[in-house]
Amino acid sequence: MKHLICIVCPNGCHLDIDDENGFKVTGNRCQRGAEYGKTELTNPTRVLTSTVKISSASHRRCPVKTDGPIPKGKLFEAMDVLDNVELKSPVKRGDVVINNILGTGANLIVTKDM
Repeated sequence: MKHLICIVCPNGCHLDIDDENGFKVTGNRCQRGAEYGKTELTNPTRVLTSTVKISSASHRRCPVKTDGPIPKGKLFEAMDVLDNVELKSPVKRGDVVINNILGTGANLIVTKDM
């Protein structure tokens, strides 16, 4: 039996996941909590939020994030990729910086007009 606190919504449900009997989830107040509990034990994912260098802008860093979750085990590898990215102003919110980062199916996008 595994115990987690759900982070999908503000409720913060205390989940109990029976990992020996098909990942049965209890303690959730909504279906999203059940999905989160099962996914967190079988294939944990996160949305990556960070910044990259930008030139010719009023700030030296530009905020970016993935447009979908990526495997938790690839977060540090993705951060290493971001070390080598430098944008040139102007950029618009939603612009794709890296397509399909690390083959995850998620794109790295700009989150602020600069």
